[in-house]
Amino acid sequence: MSRHYKDEQDDWITVCLKYLLFVFNFLFWVGGAAVMAVGIWTLIDKSDYLSLLASSTFAVSAYILIFAGGLVMITGFLGCCAVIREQRSCLSMYFSCLLLIFLIELVAGLLAYVYYQRLSDELKQHLKQTMTENYAQPGKDLITHAVDRLQQDFKCCGSNNASDWQYSVYISSPEAENRVVPDSCCKTITPHCGLRAHPSNIYKVEGGCITKLEQFLADHLLIIGAVGIGVACLQLCGMIFTCCLYRRIKLDPY
Repeated sequence: MSRHYKDEQDDWITVCLKYLLFVFNFLFWVGGAAVMAVGIWTLIDKSDYLSLLASSTFAVSAYILIFAGGLVMITGFLGCCAVIREQRSCLSMYFSCLLLIFLIELVAGLLAYVYYQRLSDELKQHLKQTMTENYAQPGKDLITHAVDRLQQDFKCCGSNNASDWQYSVYISSPEAENRVVPDSCCKTITPHCGLRAHPSNIYKVEGGCITKLEQFLADHLLIIGAVGIGVACLQLCGMIFTCCLYRRIKLDPY
């Protein structure tokens, strides 16, 4: 009698673990879609700014998230199959995939954290040089477009302030036609509006474009970190449930 009761109790626990894994896999699939969406959003939303950065760490973090998100969604389907088939081999494969994704997200999180720590120094060292030396130069159309969009989107002018443009290769060249700032600095863009650097005509923001771009990138990195941590917590729960179910399922027949 006691053995029969114990078998029923074990079956009940196994059924509960199966349902918990089903629920987890649904949440895991949703989390994977969220991770992929954040990665794509990071690359698409104002992606022009990536050309203004000295390193590719920010873009690499986003690509890793997209890859991890796609792998998460596939793994969620694999997890459902493993639970339905109740085979240890499937559960082992599922656990291995969870561990792999966890390590990938850990790498992305570390990259985002390290880049977040040195983001301000990188922008201060490189943004002014990039803007003054490469703006409107041959073969630098991508940077030129990025600078114009940066100044218009964030309503700023120059890396630190509008006077930075007096050191620009473009402003010193005949092509500038006596402009003191690019036309993208103007509050209302019209041909040759950059001839006048009065506050009524151009954007003069405290801290310049560096402050605006730094805040924008920092916000994106925080979102990447938050989503990564949330999905990683789901994965830890999933790995625990998988181990418990693995121990309760009998060995596959040879």
